[in-house]
Amino acid sequence: MFTGIVEELGTLESVERVGDSARLRIRGPLVTSDAGHGDSISVNGVCLTVTEYTPGETFDADVMAETLDRTALAELAVGSAVNLERAMRADARFGGHIVQGHVDGTGRVLGREEHEHWQVMRVSVPTDLERYVVEKGSITVSGTSLTVSAVSETGAAEPWLEVSLIPTTRDATVLGTLADGDAVNLEVDVLAKYVERLLGGRGGSTR
Repeated sequence: MFTGIVEELGTLESVERVGDSARLRIRGPLVTSDAGHGDSISVNGVCLTVTEYTPGETFDADVMAETLDRTALAELAVGSAVNLERAMRADARFGGHIVQGHVDGTGRVLGREEHEHWQVMRVSVPTDLERYVVEKGSITVSGTSLTVSAVSETGAAEPWLEVSLIPTTRDATVLGTLADGDAVNLEVDVLAKYVERLLGGRGGSTR
């Protein structure tokens, strides 16, 4: 499990295609400082397993076709910056919200609105995820725990959400470098999905 508090900006060093999957090598001095084989590291919000590593330098992770098809990892190029976070320790502070590293869908940056000390970023939302996104609720955008500051009207033909970025978030994550049209990974609040499932199981409406 993760918290959505990005620990460092890493760099995609290489991509090796292996049939319909891929092997990524990512540079992340901090997250590899105490890495072990089989450890989980969130890469732009995707939970990946460390298969090989050099302490304080790089780690390798295998990405299957399912992950490439359902996330924005397939759009990364060698040299791309990536958000990195190690799995949460049981004795650590819980700084963000419950993040599984299981991406629910992808969105695209629709635009930005500049303010004096912050920036509002609008992101498209897949229609099947719209019902899980609420104003002032939690959302994970490419591995970054954020608070939803605005949402489109219910049932909008092209749903969107907005998040407000302080300078620290822009500087310490990939969100500050994204251009309009760039893809982002979205993970909605898992608690909302469990509530929906429970209500549906008791005869309640899930719509």
